[in-house]
Amino acid sequence: MKTFKRLGVALLACSLILSGCSSGEKAEGTESGPIKIGVLASLTGALESYGKQTTRGFELGLEYATDGTMEVAGREIQFIFEDTETKAEVAVQKATKLLEDEGVDFLVGSSSSGDTLAVVPLAEEYKKIFVVEPAVADSITGSEFNQYIFRTGRNSSQDAVAGAAAIAKEGVTIATLAPDYSFGHDGVAAFKEAAEKLGAKVIHEEYADQAATDFTSNIQKIIDQKPDYLYVIWAGANTPWNQISDMKVQEKGIQISTGVADIATLPTLAPLVGMQGFTVYYHELPDNEVNDWLVKEHKERYGEVPDLFTPGGMSAAIAIVEALKKTNGVTDTDLLIETMEGMSFESPKGKMTFRPEDHQALQSLYAVTLEEKEGYDYPIPVLIRELKPEETEPPIRN
Repeated sequence: MKTFKRLGVALLACSLILSGCSSGEKAEGTESGPIKIGVLASLTGALESYGKQTTRGFELGLEYATDGTMEVAGREIQFIFEDTETKAEVAVQKATKLLEDEGVDFLVGSSSSGDTLAVVPLAEEYKKIFVVEPAVADSITGSEFNQYIFRTGRNSSQDAVAGAAAIAKEGVTIATLAPDYSFGHDGVAAFKEAAEKLGAKVIHEEYADQAATDFTSNIQKIIDQKPDYLYVIWAGANTPWNQISDMKVQEKGIQISTGVADIATLPTLAPLVGMQGFTVYYHELPDNEVNDWLVKEHKERYGEVPDLFTPGGMSAAIAIVEALKKTNGVTDTDLLIETMEGMSFESPKGKMTFRPEDHQALQSLYAVTLEEKEGYDYPIPVLIRELKPEETEPPIRN
């Protein structure tokens, strides 16, 4: 009997040891079930094209980062796209649905800074990583920042540094035109700070309704101020370029500068051939393997080149997959935060790094000039030089 008792105790001990080993292995990184990612984007409305670019890029990014398996550490990656309609209240509703009903492990988005800022508190409430792309308002990684926010998109200050470098110098006077919401106000504030550091003076700030189609009164106020430059910050299909041309702003001695946006806006920039500015992305500018893959695959799949925010969607997906590779598929939020802070990864724009202090991805932008090119009926951005991440690093504002 004693022999059987000793054997039973030994078997029980062995069982407990094996159970403990199994439990320990799981704690070190063997979660099961699919990894779910909810992507918020403007799939309808004024920023529909931006949402389309982001979601296309995101799906391609998952394929690239997983070598086509759509798995990481043996776990399937599932994604859900939700349309915010470029309305903050809808963005909150859709994000809440993704978090509560779908049980997503990550949020990604959104096309509008207003939508994104409305969702930022939910990331903290539900303790889930929110990868911000492509919204640019500084406040997202500034005054409204929380530890769950990681931004692969550039912010307004990065745009501002690049934009100011193109035109600002001692004695230059500048007026700005921007939409009257967080994207515009943050962008102007950041540009003004960067430009005045270079010796220029911003003498007038003009804000227009983001849904405006008539900019006559706004432009006239700028003309009345007689600045050396008009620096324009805009997003959406309702651009002010035609009216700037119709009102002969440049003929009145006011030079125009701006960030070059998506391909759809390039025909409207025809009056600005020769202008120097900057861009976030144009498919011919980056020289790296990730961008080569993106351009090739996008052409084959969609019959056209990737646009302004396509690489951003791809970068968000790559960042998530690279973080999950490092955690062996574990989606514990605290572990992900620890992993992603300071993490570098390759993107279509080259190496990006999440700055530990505010989780803003440091990245390249591109100084360009608009030139006419054979085979195109609109001007295209031609590279002057790549502005490296250390050059475009924005102030820490959180």
